[in-house]
Amino acid sequence: MKQVRSKYCGNQSFEDLKVSASSNADYIGFIFAPSKRRVEPVEVRKWIQNVDLKNKKLVGIFVHATLGEIKKVLSLVPLSIIQCHGNESVEDIMKIKHHTHLHVWKAIHHEIGAIDIMNKFAGVIDGYVIDTKVQDVWGGSGIAFDWSYIPSYMAVARRQGVACLVAGGINVDNIQTLLNYDIGGIDLASGIESNGKKDIERIRIIEKWVKRYEDSRL
Repeated sequence: MKQVRSKYCGNQSFEDLKVSASSNADYIGFIFAPSKRRVEPVEVRKWIQNVDLKNKKLVGIFVHATLGEIKKVLSLVPLSIIQCHGNESVEDIMKIKHHTHLHVWKAIHHEIGAIDIMNKFAGVIDGYVIDTKVQDVWGGSGIAFDWSYIPSYMAVARRQGVACLVAGGINVDNIQTLLNYDIGGIDLASGIESNGKKDIERIRIIEKWVKRYEDSRL
């Protein structure tokens, strides 16, 4: 069976976390960078102490964070994956991996030259999140990029033997179309929210279509 990995990102509250924890997501994401969904690690620590995460892995999103800033979050939140969403270099990623001993994902913005950037990270990065490039916004735009390019990104990730998730504008209305591109995973925030809060009904619709796709690939 072809499994589609799922990450529910931008959890902003204890209520959000409870909803995401009750889902079938593989990963739960928290944003520790400038964003309308930014959270404080001390708050996240309180939330996770009172929720059964059911073996879901925690992902921390950072943009140009110093090693000290990342370590400060790690002292409070037991992240499994560090996701770098800025212009971090190969050297930056290697330094983070060396000092944290954690998997590191790199967000790649869909643009000319994106494949070349992925190739530079070969053998260093543990996964990619392909997101829409929006001026002055590092992520969370809720806007989809041209999905016809997805096969090219997935091919690079497969050659490198790493995970590759698609982000940006995924919702209950287009998830079926997205699944036709043979994706490795999905990364959602606004697409599983209503009025800025995680919505279990939207999540269930997304997961219904994902399961149908996975069952069809048995």
